[in-house]
Amino acid sequence: MQAMEEKHSREKYYLTTAIAYTSGKPHIGNNYEIVLADSIARFKRKEGYDVFFQTGTDEHGQKIELKAQEAGVTPKAFVDKVAGIIQGMCDLLNISYDKFIRTTDDYHEKQVQKIFKRMYAQGDIYKGAYEGMYCTPCESFWTESQLVDGKCPDCGREVKPAKEEAYFFRMSKYADRLIEHINAHPEFIQPVSRKNEMMNNFLLPGLQDLCVSRTSFKWGIPVDFDPGHVVYVWLDALTNYITGIGYDAEGNSTEQYKRFWPADLHLIGKDIIRFHTIYWPIFLMSLGEPLPRQIFGHPWLMMNGGKMSKSKGNVIYVDDLVDFFGVDAVRYYMVHEMPFENDGNATWELIAERTNSDLANTLGNLVNRTISMSNKYFGGVVCDKKVWLSDKDKAVDEDLRLTAVGTLARASDKMKELRVADALTEVFALFKRCNKYIDETEPWVLAKDPEKADRLSTVLYHLVESIVIGASLLEPFMPETAEKIVAQLNTSLRDFDQLETFGLYPNGQRVTEKPEILFARLDMKEVEKKEEEILAAMQAAAASETGEVQSAAADGAETHEDADQGAIDVEAKAEITYEDFAKMQFQVGEIIACEAVPKSKKLLCSQVKIGSQVKQIVSGIKAHYAPEEMVGKKVMVLVNLKPAKLAGVLSEGMLLCAEDQAGNLALVVPEKKMPAGAEIC
Repeated sequence: MQAMEEKHSREKYYLTTAIAYTSGKPHIGNNYEIVLADSIARFKRKEGYDVFFQTGTDEHGQKIELKAQEAGVTPKAFVDKVAGIIQGMCDLLNISYDKFIRTTDDYHEKQVQKIFKRMYAQGDIYKGAYEGMYCTPCESFWTESQLVDGKCPDCGREVKPAKEEAYFFRMSKYADRLIEHINAHPEFIQPVSRKNEMMNNFLLPGLQDLCVSRTSFKWGIPVDFDPGHVVYVWLDALTNYITGIGYDAEGNSTEQYKRFWPADLHLIGKDIIRFHTIYWPIFLMSLGEPLPRQIFGHPWLMMNGGKMSKSKGNVIYVDDLVDFFGVDAVRYYMVHEMPFENDGNATWELIAERTNSDLANTLGNLVNRTISMSNKYFGGVVCDKKVWLSDKDKAVDEDLRLTAVGTLARASDKMKELRVADALTEVFALFKRCNKYIDETEPWVLAKDPEKADRLSTVLYHLVESIVIGASLLEPFMPETAEKIVAQLNTSLRDFDQLETFGLYPNGQRVTEKPEILFARLDMKEVEKKEEEILAAMQAAAASETGEVQSAAADGAETHEDADQGAIDVEAKAEITYEDFAKMQFQVGEIIACEAVPKSKKLLCSQVKIGSQVKQIVSGIKAHYAPEEMVGKKVMVLVNLKPAKLAGVLSEGMLLCAEDQAGNLALVVPEKKMPAGAEIC
C-alpha cells in the first residue's frame, strides 16, 4: 500500500503509440515508432515519472476481412496470428510497455458500443446514406473533390465508388472549438509543420460530417442497436487510448483512468496525423473528456530513400536485423538515425557502418580499453588518488568531469522537445570525450614510470566513473548494453538524480577480469552476403505467392493466353504535356561491353553503342543480369539524361526496365530487329 501511495505521489506520464494494423507482419519502418516510444518511456521513468506506456493492435475492418478470406481462415484467427507476431516483435525489441491492447478485447468492444450509443443519443451521430469514393486500405470515404489525381489523398491508391446506408458524426459541431484549442495550445500538434497542414488543409476550409459505420462488411464491432452496421474502424481504433486504461462511457471509469487521462503524448506516424488531431479530439469533446496534451507525428524510416514495399523486395524486418546485429544495435540505429522532422533512411550497409563506428569503436573499444588497463596496471582495482602532476592534468580532468555531469541536462533538454536522436547523440558525446581523455592522458606512458602510478590510478578512476554515468544515461535507448557495461564494472546503473555528482564509484572497487566485447566489428562482405541471402529468400517467397495466385486463377476460370492475370497497378504520376515528353530522347542501343562496378553489390557498367557514339551507362541490375548476359543485347535507352556519378562511376544515360510485383527486373528490348541508334518515338 505504501509503495502504491509513493508511486501516485510522483507526476504521471501516459504515453501511447498508434496501434499496429494486423494486416501483416510489420517491417522496420513500422517498428521504429515503438522503439522511439520505449526510449521516451524509459527516460521518463528514470526522471522519476509514474509512467504508463500503452501499445497494441488495431484488428477490425474490411481489409482484414478480405485478407482472412484470401487466407481461408476466420478474421479472428487471422488477427490472432498477426497480433501475436506484432507483440512478439515488441518483446524481441525489449519494449517496456505496460499494456498491450487489442481492439478485439472484450472490454474494448463493449466500451466502443457504449460510446457509439452515447454519441447517437446526444445527437452527435445521425443515420443517413453515403455515396462516394472508398479507399479500402485507409478505410476512408472521399468525395471527388477530395481525391488527388483521382486517387486516395492519404495513401495515393485506387478508390472505388461505394454507396451504403451509414451513420455520420457531426464534425462541424466541434470544429470551431478544436481550432480555438489548437491556437491556444501551440504544443498540441508537433512538429509545427504538421499543425499547419491540419489547419490549412482540413480545419479552416471546413469539416464535412464523418461516416462512422459500415454495412458492406461484417468484421467490426456491431452497432448494438442497429446490428446491420459495424463501427467505423477509426472510431473503434482511436478509442483504445481511453478504453485501455479503464474508461467507461456510462460514468464508471476506473481509478487508473482518472489518474492517467489525459494522455501526455500520442506518438504516431505522420501519415495518420489527421485522424489523431481532428477526429480524435472531436470524439473526446463529444464525450466531455479532456484532450491529450500533445500529439507528435514522427517522420518515416525509409529504405534507400523510398517507402518499403514487400512487392518491391525492399523490406527490412527487425527479426532479421536482430538475428544478425543484436537488439541494441538495431535500437541504436533506429533512434539515432531518425531526424526530427524529415524521413530517415535504413539499409543493411548503413546499420553495419554505424555499428562499427559508434558501437564497436566509440563505445565498445572505450569500455574494453578501460577495463583492460585497470586489470593490467592495478589488478582490476579502481581508486581515485586525486593526483595531478600539472595544471594541464587538473584541466583535462575537470573538463571530463564537467562533460560527464552536464550530459544529463543536455540530454533532458533534447528529450523535452522529443528530439530523441539528439539526446542519444549527447550521450555518445560523453563517450567520445572519454576517448579523447585517453589520448590526452596517455595511460600507457604513465604506466612506464612507477612514480606516476597514483596519477594513472586517478585517470582510470575518471574513466570508469564517466562510463558509469554514460551507461546510466544510455539505458533508455540501449538497456541491455547499459546493463552489460555496469556489470563489467561491478556496479549498478544509477538513477538520474545521481548523475550530476561525480565520484560515486566506490574507491577500491574491482572491475571484471575479462572484459566482454560489447560490439564486434563487422565484415562488410559478410553483411552484404547476409542481406543478399535474405533478399533472395524474400523475392522467392513473393514469386511463389504470385505463382500460386496465378495458378489458382487459371484453374478456376475460362481464360485465353493473353489474359492479364498478372497485371499490376502502379501509382499514377502527374500528367505531362507532349512538350514534356518531347524533351526526352529515346534510342535503341547495343551493349558492346559490360562489367560489375567495383565495391557495389547492385551496379553494372555497360558500354552502349548508339549510332556512331558509345555511351557509358551504370544500372542497378546486377541482381538480375550477369555482365556476360548483357553483351550483344539491343536495349531501349534514355540518352539525354544529365550525366551523374554512381558509386564513383560516370553514367551517361539510362537503360529502360520493367519491374513486376516481386521486384524482378527485365530490360525493355525492341520487338523486331532494329539498328543501334534507331529513334524510339
